[in-house]
Amino acid sequence: MSLLPHTISGGGGGGGKGSGSGNPKHAAHPLRILTWTLKSLFIYHLFHTYFYSLETGSGPSMLPTISVSNDWFLISRAYRRGRDVQVGDIVSFESVVEPGQKAFKRVLGLEGDCVMMGTPGSGETQMIRIPEGHCWVVGDNLEWSRDSRMFGPIPMALIKGKIIARVLPWSERKWFENDLKPVVDDC
Repeated sequence: MSLLPHTISGGGGGGGKGSGSGNPKHAAHPLRILTWTLKSLFIYHLFHTYFYSLETGSGPSMLPTISVSNDWFLISRAYRRGRDVQVGDIVSFESVVEPGQKAFKRVLGLEGDCVMMGTPGSGETQMIRIPEGHCWVVGDNLEWSRDSRMFGPIPMALIKGKIIARVLPWSERKWFENDLKPVVDDC
């Protein structure tokens, strides 16, 4: 009979402290993996909903500002639901023409502003005052844009964010600056 303590190693490969073999503290427990996965998804959701997101945009309605190909844009979510949106900003919003789809357009009028309903030069000069909680959005390429001239003012609640930069393609990356100033005029 021996009075010396016996150690059992986990099969000849070290098994010392910190190696992970035979030590349940270092094992990849499914609950630990699930917890970290849920935390990561929650942080991603918060960041995407309240801070920034990357979105693709394509189509002719915003030419030449946004090309027809699939460009990637950085969207600031600080402007969601129309918060602090200004005339001249390019916004991402839920399409009223194709529900469930997003659209990018430039804001040309905010609540209380008067805007011309038709396309400039078309002869239609009817003016409309934008109602409370709405804005007037128009594509930069007037011929190819389905916008407020077609469906009227959109609710600010549909705005998902403001486009602040083009990030891809890399050779065309740039920050978007708002150079438009609102015009003070009555209907």
